[in-house]
Amino acid sequence: MEASATVAVERPAKAKGNALASFKESALVSANDGISLEPVTEPVPGADQQASSTGGPRCPAEMALVEDRVCVDRWESSLVELTPSGERPWSPFDPIDGRERRVRAVSWPGVIPQGYISGRQAKMACAASGKRLCRSDEWVSACRGPQDTLFPYGALRQRGVCNDDERPVHPVAEIAALLDIKSEELWTTAMNNPLINQLSHALRPTGERAGCTNAYGVFDMVGNLHEWVDDPGGTFRGGYYMDTTRNGEGCKYATTAHSFGYHDYSTGFRCCMDPEQVD
Repeated sequence: MEASATVAVERPAKAKGNALASFKESALVSANDGISLEPVTEPVPGADQQASSTGGPRCPAEMALVEDRVCVDRWESSLVELTPSGERPWSPFDPIDGRERRVRAVSWPGVIPQGYISGRQAKMACAASGKRLCRSDEWVSACRGPQDTLFPYGALRQRGVCNDDERPVHPVAEIAALLDIKSEELWTTAMNNPLINQLSHALRPTGERAGCTNAYGVFDMVGNLHEWVDDPGGTFRGGYYMDTTRNGEGCKYATTAHSFGYHDYSTGFRCCMDPEQVD
């Protein structure tokens, strides 16, 4: 499956007039029209074992069975919009403020996952798909894998296995320079600019870092996007592409500085659900 198109931005000293307008227009068209969201069509790690089981807990193919007690999305969530004519992809660069009841969560490989989403909105999107936000302990168990390691892939950090490369220029600062955003807006309204996650060396398609997984077959639980968990006080875990160390190492990373209703370019999610019991 091909990844959705992203916009690689060169950083000019200044961007003025028609050139800036042209860049902004082309970037936003790509954000809304260049997204590929398709059902899983290739084998999923662990799915065969679950499907062939004659009894016990079972999960949908896009979810991993963790500790025989919870199903966890294998990939960070994307959104589809519910329309009278069916479902269509929602831009992962657009917030859903005021449109929460028009979307639901999906978990597919090879697509740009949804940023710009609050914990409250993520919870609603999971519920619309018959799922729920993961509890913190469920999320940590899935991240650490059956070997209970600090990182999904092992005990020690291996730079670049997950999307934790920490690009040399902060993406918010880069967009601010490009668009001449005022300094007082830099870490407030500018944090939800749709162009941020379209920069090169930033957000990547789900599962692209093939080594960022464990024996459960869950991907990108460290890096790429922060992931909300079900805490009304506001907690997201795992870090994102610019920071996987400030608030803990690996699967211990947790941010509690924001309310459940907060969102910015770095906040994403994945869903959980209780497994089906098969006799």
